[in-house]
Amino acid sequence: MPDPFVHHPELRGRIEDYETSLFRTFRADNLIVQEPHLRDWVYPEDRRAAIRAEALAGHSGDLWIFGYGSLMWNPALRFAEVRRAHVPDHARRLILVEYRGGRGTMEAPGLMATLDAGDGCDGLAFRIAAADVESETDILFQREMLAPGYLARFIPARIGDEEVRVLTFLADHDVPDVRPDLTHEEQVRYVAHGAGDLGTSRDYLASIVGHLGELGIVDQPCTDLLNAVDTYLAATAEKEHAP
Repeated sequence: MPDPFVHHPELRGRIEDYETSLFRTFRADNLIVQEPHLRDWVYPEDRRAAIRAEALAGHSGDLWIFGYGSLMWNPALRFAEVRRAHVPDHARRLILVEYRGGRGTMEAPGLMATLDAGDGCDGLAFRIAAADVESETDILFQREMLAPGYLARFIPARIGDEEVRVLTFLADHDVPDVRPDLTHEEQVRYVAHGAGDLGTSRDYLASIVGHLGELGIVDQPCTDLLNAVDTYLAATAEKEHAP
């Protein structure tokens, strides 16, 4: 079998093995059993299947999936190839408010990344072999289309010298949890304090910045936000320990 890391050997060991990823076996129905209060928020399985079918309508052959957040280090997918990719006219923005226990709570909301309109976004594209598209996209949509927040869309991307279409997940501005109106101060506070079963919002942002760094990519807004969060946390800790 060809080496999926042939173009980026520096990523070997930096991307979680799909066979050990918790997202590999994650099912929305199981979450509802564990957290019944989320039933009205989570998409019913038939709705999720319809969204996936609509997104993939007309597609054939291998599938490129573009990751700009946690998919970069934990895609939970069996991929044949991983490549650095650039999508024009988009930007990575932390504007999806999370308060249902993943990386935030009602008392201390967190933030998740979305792909929104912008000047361009660098991330990782994973090529799924044609024979695996059905099974792997089912796993992908259980996670990314768990509930309202994103729109599954194909968009243009550049991988090396090649122009390709990649499937990705865009911010759905019709969903109240998507908050492009957040001030910088609110973003800092949400990232600094948001925490849940998946970890802290601060560590999530740090992972984005760190994994981009492995590719020599600097996302200045994310880097600036992380620095502001760490400055805020340091100042808060200093106040708490002041005599």
